[in-house]
Amino acid sequence: MSPSPAVEVIDLVKRYAGRRVVDGLSLVVEVGSVTAVLGPNGAGKTTTLETCEGYRRPDAGMVRVLGRDPWHGGRELRARVGVMLQAGGVYPGVSSVEMLRHVASLYAHPLEVAGLVERLGLGSNGRTPFRRLSGGQQQRLSLALAVVGRPELVFLDEPTAGLDPQARRATWELVEEMRSDGVTVVLSTHHMDEADRLADQVVVVDHGRVVAAGTPAELTADGASGATGTGDPGSPTGRLRFSARPGLDVASLAAAAPAASRVEEFSPGRYAVHGAVGAQLLADVTAWCASRDVMPEGLSVGKRTLEDVFLELTGTELR
Repeated sequence: MSPSPAVEVIDLVKRYAGRRVVDGLSLVVEVGSVTAVLGPNGAGKTTTLETCEGYRRPDAGMVRVLGRDPWHGGRELRARVGVMLQAGGVYPGVSSVEMLRHVASLYAHPLEVAGLVERLGLGSNGRTPFRRLSGGQQQRLSLALAVVGRPELVFLDEPTAGLDPQARRATWELVEEMRSDGVTVVLSTHHMDEADRLADQVVVVDHGRVVAAGTPAELTADGASGATGTGDPGSPTGRLRFSARPGLDVASLAAAAPAASRVEEFSPGRYAVHGAVGAQLLADVTAWCASRDVMPEGLSVGKRTLEDVFLELTGTELR
């Protein structure tokens, strides 16, 4: 018999001032996996995760975390779950090491504090009061506080926001190590490269619902932007991008390209041709441009990315 999911959300509804911020959302997180939750600002992802963490009570639907209702889970459940917060939760005058030692003392088998401090680059600031730490240092301390108790399940809210490249890499390595140790990780992020590298499953949320879910390979397979991500990850599809004057006849370009190609002007003057990327596609696109005195600038060929999928599903306007 397969183990129960680490997190199970069924038809979750949460309202603020009568408006449904989360509108019948469902998702499942398997034990020992890393799940990345993506979505534009206001999509409902933070409210969903805060409900799973036990900070908000659902208006309708079911939420189970490690088999328990997080709203009524109590001390036993909290001891098994680590939560990284974007702000708050740390006394302004306490130092990094003091806070970590205090939190570690609350758990039966915590991680070794000195090693965690060194790993996350907090050693030189170990005696500095929290309020005097930089934003990146505060972020790293919040991550350390979430994992020091050796939780079975960790929720990470934008774990690398504001971090430099070295700190981002250290954070990624820590997440990968936790997964190797059987820890389940749920993270929200705006960094598509982070989701692509770390996640076993990506869940895209918009307008309070899941609009796509699957592995990064499934979601980036051409034509796989549906709610289940069922594309063929081995399909030889990709995209050809270029810039030109706005308003080109994309229907005409699609007709000139190989069969099953799809053309879009995803922002004014920026075009993408999706299909079987090869010499024939490149030749057809450049020939079409030449016949219309169009100079395709910045022409590039590449695989479809999570950012492409995200923009297709949630739109290109900033929210």
